[in-house]
Amino acid sequence: MHRHADSIESMEQLALVWRAMVLDRDPRSDVRDLPGIAVRWADCRFAFWNCLTLTDVGADAGLMGRRLREAAEVMRAKERPGFLWVFEDLLDEQARAGLDAAAGAAGLAYAFPGTGMAADLPSLPEPAHPELTFTRVTDDELLRAYADLNARAYGFPPEDARDGLAGSTLWKREVHAYLGLRDGVPVTCAATVAAQGRLFVILVATDPDRERRGYGEAVTRKALYEGARATGLTRATLHATAAGAPVYPRIGFEPNSPIRFYGLQG
Repeated sequence: MHRHADSIESMEQLALVWRAMVLDRDPRSDVRDLPGIAVRWADCRFAFWNCLTLTDVGADAGLMGRRLREAAEVMRAKERPGFLWVFEDLLDEQARAGLDAAAGAAGLAYAFPGTGMAADLPSLPEPAHPELTFTRVTDDELLRAYADLNARAYGFPPEDARDGLAGSTLWKREVHAYLGLRDGVPVTCAATVAAQGRLFVILVATDPDRERRGYGEAVTRKALYEGARATGLTRATLHATAAGAPVYPRIGFEPNSPIRFYGLQG
C-alpha cells in the first residue's frame, strides 16, 4: 500500500510541476485535467514540455485502452511532438501486461523507460566534488548553458532545448538550478523546485563526454542541499531515466513506479 501511495505521489508531482513549467514557457499552454488524463502541453520545440499522463488509479485494461486512445487524439491535435507518461503501478495487473499492445492499437509508439523515485532526506552536508565548482543559474547566459547541457545529454538540438528554457523568470528566481563547472566550463546540471511540500528534482544532465565521474550525483546533491536550505523541505521526488536511475539510490532515493514514455507512431 505504501509503495502504491508513492506511485500516486509520483504521478501527482509530475502533473503539479509540469503545470508550472509549461505555463512559465507560455501562459497560453494547454493545461487541462481531463477525466483520467492530465494535459501539460506547451506545444514548444522542447519535447519534455509537451506532456500527458494518465491519472486513473487501478485502471483495468478496458479503461486503460480508452485513455490511451483519448491521449493519442489530444497529441494528434498538437503542432509539436511530445510524450505520454504512463506510471505502470497505477494500472491493474492485466492492464500492465497489455500496455504496449494497447498503446500500439491507439497509435502510440514506445519511446523509452523511466522510474519514479522518492526520498525522505536527512540533513545533507554541503556537497563538494574535487573537480567541480557550482554556480546557481541566475541569468540568461547560465540558463542557456543549462539548456545546452540537457540538449547534449538527451539528444535534442540545442535550439529545441533553449526554446524550453530561454528567458524564463521562474528558472532564474524560483527554481534552485545549478551548474557544475570544470575549469570554468559547464559539464553537469541539476535543479530542484518546491512543489506541494516536496522538492522535485528536474532536468538533471551531464555532458556525455564527462560521464562516470560522479558529476551528476554531485550537482544533484547541490541542488537538493540548496533547495532544502531555502525551503526547509526534506521530502523529495524525481523521475529518473535509465541512465540516471543507478545514481539516485546513493543519495537516498527509493524507486516506486516504473514509467513508460510513448510518442505518436511515425
